[in-house]
Amino acid sequence: MLSETTETTNLLLHNVSFSYADGFALHHINLLVPGSQMAGLLGPNGSGKTTLLRLATGVLPPTEGDVRVGGISLGKLSRKQVAQRIAVVPQQFNIPFAYTVEEVVLLGRTPFVRGLAGEGKRDRQIAASALEITGMIGFRNRHFNDLSGGERQKTVLAMALAQEPTLLLLDEPTAHLDISHQVEILELLRKLNREKKVTVVAAMHDLNLASLYFERLVLLNHGSVFADGSPDVVITKEIIHEVFSATVEVGRHPKAFVPQIIILPPDSQSN
Repeated sequence: MLSETTETTNLLLHNVSFSYADGFALHHINLLVPGSQMAGLLGPNGSGKTTLLRLATGVLPPTEGDVRVGGISLGKLSRKQVAQRIAVVPQQFNIPFAYTVEEVVLLGRTPFVRGLAGEGKRDRQIAASALEITGMIGFRNRHFNDLSGGERQKTVLAMALAQEPTLLLLDEPTAHLDISHQVEILELLRKLNREKKVTVVAAMHDLNLASLYFERLVLLNHGSVFADGSPDVVITKEIIHEVFSATVEVGRHPKAFVPQIIILPPDSQSN
C-alpha cells in the first residue's frame, strides 16, 4: 500500500542556465513550484521543456544556478536519494526483455532495496497498490511489450508511483494516446495530486488539456520562461500567436470555465 503521507515537496530552479554543444540553451530560469501544486510546462518543440525536466531530476547539471527539491540542492544528493524523492515518467519507455507488468512496476522499488536482497513483502504490497491505483492490477502477469500504448503508459506511471515520490515529473504523458486514455491519465494525476499531495510537473503538448487539468502553466520559448500563471494568464490569443505563430480564438470551456483555443487557418482575420 502506498503511504498516506501529507509531506509535500517543492521544486526550485534558481537562476538556472544550461547549454548543449549544438548551441541550444536554457537561460536564467527562475521557477518555484510549491508542494502539492500541479504545473504544466508548455512550449513549441525545442523550447526546452524536456531539458528543464532533466535539470529538475539532476540528470543534467546546470552550468549556472541551483536546482533544489524540498529545499535541498540536487548536487548534494546521491542518485539513490534523488530517486527516493522524485519519480519520472519519460515520453518513451522501452524494456528489451520479456518483463511482466508487475516486474516493471517493481523496478520502482529499486531505490529502496538493499544490496542483493531483492524486493520484500512491503515492496510487493506497494507495487500492488500502485497497480490498483492505475487500474492495471488485472494486467500484472501480462508482458509489458504486449500492452497497448495507454496500458504501457499506466504501467510506467504505476512504476513511478511505486517509488512513493513526493515530486512527480512527466514528459508528454498523453503523447500518442487516444482521447479516452489522455483523460484517464490526467484524471489519475489530478487524483494523486489531491489525495496523495504529490507535486506534479508535466510537459504538455495539448494546450486545451493543459488548461483543463493544470492550475498553473509555465510557457517556455527559446529557452526562457515567456509566461507563467493560471490558464487565464497564459492561454491568450496574443501569447499563442507570438509563441506558436498560430492564429487562434480563445473561448471558455462550458463546464470548467477555463480558456480553450480554437485553431483558425493562417489567413483568417480575427476580430
